[in-house]
Amino acid sequence: MDRFDAMSVLLAVVDAGSLSAGARQLRAPLATVSRKVAALEKHLGVPLVLRTRRGLSLTEEGRTFVAASRRILEELDAAERQASGDHGALRGGLHVTAPVAFGERHLLPISLQFLKEQPNINLRLTLVDRQINLADEQVDVALRIGHLTDSALITTRVGSVRRVICASPEYLARRGVPRQPEDLARHDGISFQGFATAPEWRYRRDGPAFAIEPHPKLAVNTTEAAIQAAMAGIGIIRALSYQISDQLRSGALQELLTEFAPEPLPVNVMHGPADPLSLKVRCFLDWILPRLRAGCGLKRSSPGAARLMTVTRNGPNASGRGWPFLSS
Repeated sequence: MDRFDAMSVLLAVVDAGSLSAGARQLRAPLATVSRKVAALEKHLGVPLVLRTRRGLSLTEEGRTFVAASRRILEELDAAERQASGDHGALRGGLHVTAPVAFGERHLLPISLQFLKEQPNINLRLTLVDRQINLADEQVDVALRIGHLTDSALITTRVGSVRRVICASPEYLARRGVPRQPEDLARHDGISFQGFATAPEWRYRRDGPAFAIEPHPKLAVNTTEAAIQAAMAGIGIIRALSYQISDQLRSGALQELLTEFAPEPLPVNVMHGPADPLSLKVRCFLDWILPRLRAGCGLKRSSPGAARLMTVTRNGPNASGRGWPFLSS
């Protein structure tokens, strides 16, 4: 058995999500792909993948072996390129995740330019408004908005976003403008549902943060739906500044209670603690970090700020201590 070939087949199957999809990606017969994965499992003496109706999932041994296989094959590819004099080209796949709206507005344009610069890189960009376990879902780089808990992922801050309460001029003309957070108890609200942690309406005075919610007139599970409902005059929404910047600029929505706004939320880029970091991940981070900082309005603090500073360490299950506004 060619173990390098078997590792490559296994990674293709895992990245594609099923044996059949992996076979199509490799342009190989399904029976051949299945046989190579089975032969590798027999050689190791443990099952690596579990076959279900939904596709494949990795066993604990499989997750460990897949991570090691990626590192080994990337190092082999780098050694071969160095020996042949091909130092500049990057090859292989990258899996990156970010919240939907922020990813579409900020990360996607930067990533598309990266792909133009690196034509041999295949990028999988997963935009979802939920926390993804980087190890379980084989994610190389993640972008998170919110406060993070301490653990094992390496985190680099690239900026921050404001938390905004707003409503349409039509709604405010009909129901009045709240001047104090307590006034919201007499107003209708549009709530966002979709996170395990319920969103909170939080404010500041001179002391600790406190929470007061309007009457839940409408609950939705997408950011765009909440914004459309607010512009239609249904109620007051909580949003992150970049989500409703166009509406605030045009006057379709009006910001409220600005003097009571809580501290902005940090925007962080995260990756696993691999040492050394693979060349393709390192180059992708070098590309996106300064560009995200420019987009978020956070200037580089030092000549080396575009690389992996030790800011905080956050784990595979790192989730914000609450997502107080709409999904990001």
